[in-house]
Amino acid sequence: MTALPQITDSHCHLDFPQLSDELPLVIDRALEAGVSRMVTICTRLRNEPAVRAIAEAHAPVFYAAGTHPMSVAEEPMATVDALVALAQHPKFVGIGESGLDYHYTAESAEAQKTSLRLHIAAARQTGLPLIIHARDADDDMARILTEEYRNGAYSCVMHCFSSSADLAKAALDLGFYLSMSGITAFPKSQELRDIFTAAPIDRILVETDSPYLAPPPHRGKRNEPAFVALTAQKAAQTFGMDYAAFAAQTQANFDRLFSKAARFEAAA
Repeated sequence: MTALPQITDSHCHLDFPQLSDELPLVIDRALEAGVSRMVTICTRLRNEPAVRAIAEAHAPVFYAAGTHPMSVAEEPMATVDALVALAQHPKFVGIGESGLDYHYTAESAEAQKTSLRLHIAAARQTGLPLIIHARDADDDMARILTEEYRNGAYSCVMHCFSSSADLAKAALDLGFYLSMSGITAFPKSQELRDIFTAAPIDRILVETDSPYLAPPPHRGKRNEPAFVALTAQKAAQTFGMDYAAFAAQTQANFDRLFSKAARFEAAA
């Protein structure tokens, strides 16, 4: 039997109750689908110990931590020192998710901007990629990412990218990566797929953002890391590539951006 192409779910939330209640089964199903790695994202720093424990207990799982922009008003402001300290863990591979969300939480915009700049500083200091959430804040996002890059280079992925072509260009011009979620597999997402196909193929990642945004045929249901293979299969068609070739390309892209995870695996 031909082995399945290996692929990475670069962004999921394994500590959320929709997944944590049956986590061993979720991870087993991912592995059976060819999903050999998962990065689980801590969105509130007070939950970092629980998220870290998931990564420690499961070999295919790495983790990142930050304060989600929608939570900034409810949480203590993150500090660069705290994020840098967390990054010392061998399976901590990214800073965030951070960013700007003016769709639901525009009232905390100024605090979100402050938090974003702190996360960028931590990414710059640690050399780990920044993981960005952006919604209805394209102008401020492009401006802050660009201003901060001029202050010192850092790496970044625009997670679950579903914003404008202008923000995509601004991010790509800085050398950043765009990540494809289940949204890109929705029938009415052709405009978004066009934004991705205009990007360099070596700057593309795939993710679930599970338990949210399940791709067809699971749309509207709970998402899980195994389903990143469905998103990637649609993405391969979008790029006019064989699935195995697309999977291999995204693996190489992940290894380049999340190089700490690649080094950990190589040493294991």
